[in-house]
Amino acid sequence: MSGACKVGDRRRLRHRSAAPPSFGAWTFAALVAAVCLPSAALAQVIDDATANEPEPDSMPASEQPEPDAPPALDVALIEEGERIDFEANEVAFDSEADILIASGNVILRGRRASVRADAVTWNRASGEILASGAVRFVDDAGNQLFTETITLNDAFEAGAMDELLLALRAGGRLAARSAERREDGSITLETAAYTACPVLDEAGCDLEPSWRITADRVIYDPDRARVEFDGARLELFGVRLIPLPGLAFSTDGRAESGFLVPTLRFDQVNGLELGGEYYWRLADNRDLTLGTRVFTGAPPMATGQWRHLTQRGAYQITGFATASRRVANFGLSPTTTNDPRGYLFANGRFNLSPEWSATGSVRVASDRTFLRRYDISRDDRLRSMVNVERIDNASYLSIAGWATQTLRIAADQGQIPIAIPAIDYRRDFDEPVLGGTVQMQANTLALVRTEGQDTQRAFAGAQWDRRLLTGLGQMVTFTGLVRGDVYHTNDTLLTPTLSYRGEEGWTTRGIATAAVDVEWPFVGEAFGGTQVLKPRVQFVASPPIRNLAVPNEDARAIDLEDSNLFALNRFPGYDRVEDGARVTYGVDWELSKPGWRVLSNIGQSYRFSNEEEIFPDGTGLSDRFSDFVGRTEVRYRDFLSFRHRFRLDKDNFAVRRNEIDAVIGSQRNYVELGYLRLNRDIQTVEDLQDREELRAAGRFTIGRNWSVFGSGVFNLTSAAEDPVFAPDGFEPIRTRLGIAYRDDCIELGATWRRDFITFGDAEEGSSFQLFFALRNLGFR
Repeated sequence: MSGACKVGDRRRLRHRSAAPPSFGAWTFAALVAAVCLPSAALAQVIDDATANEPEPDSMPASEQPEPDAPPALDVALIEEGERIDFEANEVAFDSEADILIASGNVILRGRRASVRADAVTWNRASGEILASGAVRFVDDAGNQLFTETITLNDAFEAGAMDELLLALRAGGRLAARSAERREDGSITLETAAYTACPVLDEAGCDLEPSWRITADRVIYDPDRARVEFDGARLELFGVRLIPLPGLAFSTDGRAESGFLVPTLRFDQVNGLELGGEYYWRLADNRDLTLGTRVFTGAPPMATGQWRHLTQRGAYQITGFATASRRVANFGLSPTTTNDPRGYLFANGRFNLSPEWSATGSVRVASDRTFLRRYDISRDDRLRSMVNVERIDNASYLSIAGWATQTLRIAADQGQIPIAIPAIDYRRDFDEPVLGGTVQMQANTLALVRTEGQDTQRAFAGAQWDRRLLTGLGQMVTFTGLVRGDVYHTNDTLLTPTLSYRGEEGWTTRGIATAAVDVEWPFVGEAFGGTQVLKPRVQFVASPPIRNLAVPNEDARAIDLEDSNLFALNRFPGYDRVEDGARVTYGVDWELSKPGWRVLSNIGQSYRFSNEEEIFPDGTGLSDRFSDFVGRTEVRYRDFLSFRHRFRLDKDNFAVRRNEIDAVIGSQRNYVELGYLRLNRDIQTVEDLQDREELRAAGRFTIGRNWSVFGSGVFNLTSAAEDPVFAPDGFEPIRTRLGIAYRDDCIELGATWRRDFITFGDAEEGSSFQLFFALRNLGFR
């Protein structure tokens, strides 16, 4: 018949030839089909083998006998305390030989297992039970064994078997020519093979697995839920590749100790790289992985990872160590030395009580180029922190500290601050005040530098909010904020940017802000959906604040955008606060229809006084009228996601910020695009430099399982926009291309990547990497 396939009889498990069998030589499809059979209803226990036929309605339809079939018999057998319930179409008993014979849809159930077969013979004298014909044996862990014949003892434990298939509950299948149960309860499978791949396609036809592991002998221990291989070898697409000595895994999904699949990579700096690791499963809550990476162009490197799950939380420690040549002095006369090098990363979180928790992280590198050279990370700074938090229904407390290691070549580590400590406390009061809610906040921060300015700050304040809904549908929010600050500063002359310094010694200031925010939503139908048009007006007023008298440590990267247009303070931190009076206005629009969602907004603010001293020209906030800012988002089902953020110059509508992020396609085929241009013309503050960047990525599927993918990051900044590094207007940063194969049980592929920037001894060049992963074996 066209478009159909013939599935073999599930009662047969034969080899196709006398030659050593391949994994596909067994009729897996026939056996796996039996897994889908519904389980029988529990047999009604009666006293003898001549019980009456049960009512048809008491059994599932799949278990009811055919109209012409003889009646099913339910029997309970008790032998030395082991109770075996069974049902069958026919039962015969040889009293002289003390043998019971059951045939026709035989189902046996013991305390720890069950058996389904065409026929069962039970020798009561020897205690041996022989099941034959389309046998399915299910143990207490849910693993299913399919065979033509199986021998059970009087404890209902499996004995000898021929032509068998073992379907593990955690996934995967084991097939073997024969098997025998040992005295310790384990089962030895001869000439066996294992795979986690499907063996039937969607049409129910036989399907060759993408990978399999063949072995001379496999030992399955049900009590330990463990499978061990002897003479194992991995095959991919029918080709034998590599031996896997000592391979073992757990049938219940637990990790097992053993060697992990090696990694293979090549780059122009370190040459060919071969990495291998050994994994120790020390206990259910802790493990250790040790490994090494060998290079043809560099000394070897040792790696290790320790993971531990405790009653209070979990933590992990990862380390890399080697000794190689590196650039030790950056600048006009760089020098090269041969030094020990490495990287340490550790983090963890612990719940000390229902309210208290502690989080910590340590990231330290021996030098600024180690992570890039060995392709461990592309971060340009490493942050170590500790944070103790207390959270309940009404309050929040954080006691934190952090230190940052810069990996930028031109950065001065002595100018990077260390925070010890940073304390923040907030409390909401249950009792309303003037009909509104009150939140109190206290905060303190101490920043020290080895070669720069030191700053200590503390403040306390409270904020009151009340929201009303008028009869016309306007949402009106009243806000009041008061705060008192105390600063102490040393060595202000070591900060190069004048507006960031503040005054030397002790400084105090007071802050008071009042605001009224009005939103008026209108709802109606449009374009076959529902639209919401929401004009919004906000008025904020504050008396003059001594902003430049205090240092600016946490509010430097100021930039007007849609996310902070209606904020009480458009600065990102606490050290700078807007004063004076301003009115902000804008409109939000939303359209929702089946499959579509569109969001858009635009707004501007007007200040009653200029603030050029705290807002550098080019931020969009220095004049009375601000620039226009807005955002548009479009989403169509899971196929399209588009976001555009912009800032337009108020005078000539020049684009000062243009940011686009778009994803088009499905999981199998998609294109990602990202574009950012900041054209602020700010040359006086290093945190607000102009830049232009393009990002692109995509994946395209070839056939059903193959795909190609790629990505790239390109610096489009010109020399006029960045006079420090003087880029040429089109400078690739990093590109990647690859090809991959993926199905239900395997993922493999190759990746080529090129870096275009030399970073000390992390030189520009190409690298190649092979990867693969096997389902159920944790290979990666």
